[in-house]
Amino acid sequence: MPAVHHRTVEVEGLEIFYREAGPEDAPVVLLPHGYPCSSFQFRNLLPALADAWRLIAPDAPGFGYSATPEPSRFSYTFDGYARFLERFVETLGLRRYALYLHDYGSQFGFRLALRAPERVAALVIQNGDIYVDQFGPKYRMLKESWANPTPERRAKLMAAVSEDGFRDEFIGEIPECLVDRVSPDLWTLSWSLVERFGRKENLVHLLEDQRTTLAWMSRYQAYLREHQPPTLILWGPHDGYMPEGAGRAYLRDVPDAELHVLDAGHWALETHLDEIVSHMRGFLQRVHSVHMESSASLL
Repeated sequence: MPAVHHRTVEVEGLEIFYREAGPEDAPVVLLPHGYPCSSFQFRNLLPALADAWRLIAPDAPGFGYSATPEPSRFSYTFDGYARFLERFVETLGLRRYALYLHDYGSQFGFRLALRAPERVAALVIQNGDIYVDQFGPKYRMLKESWANPTPERRAKLMAAVSEDGFRDEFIGEIPECLVDRVSPDLWTLSWSLVERFGRKENLVHLLEDQRTTLAWMSRYQAYLREHQPPTLILWGPHDGYMPEGAGRAYLRDVPDAELHVLDAGHWALETHLDEIVSHMRGFLQRVHSVHMESSASLL
């Protein structure tokens, strides 16, 4: 099994932790993480594909083992995190990459694709939604808070940013037969780091700021229609935020995308790693082969 390296790099004056596996000259797969996790969510995927690809998974500021700057130094908003991902890519000198788009990481990754579409070799979309008409019932509390941010509704968000709230994010909706496949390290580690570094208020602010993503979603859809990037969709339908329809909706804009609906939930890497690795390996090999053939034809 290839080694996973645990590294740090300075990005705009902030110490950023990231995990990396695979040959330095291999095609890059960039893995921005979701809420409330960190690069830890990719700990098993990295070595599984590192024989042929260079996989890079950063911890965003205020998550995992990266720095937690004061709000005066870093904007805990979707704009702030999108800017961070761009600067991280520039700092590492990444010029072309496949993007793994999951949860909040899909929002930051799509912004990166909009900024430099020529650098995107492919998209792997796993429970990262951009179609408002397909939002699941679990969005109700967030939408109410966005529309009318009262102190009572903010208190509900505060309660969700807790160890119990994190546990519900990871296992609250999946079938009982899958629960014991999900490591409790996911919520205990995430929550312990929130407590240690005083991150709770920043995370609540980020949840409140999620309303700003709605205006971007039509732009992501337009990007897909215009550029038609090679796209693999891996979807866990046991997801109160992003049910099966949220995954199938991508076919409106990338009709040639490869879609696989797994018997999984939002955190499918925990329960269906082997299936995801198999689908990704075949897809990325095909994308790389087409790219190499295209490059050769230009010589």
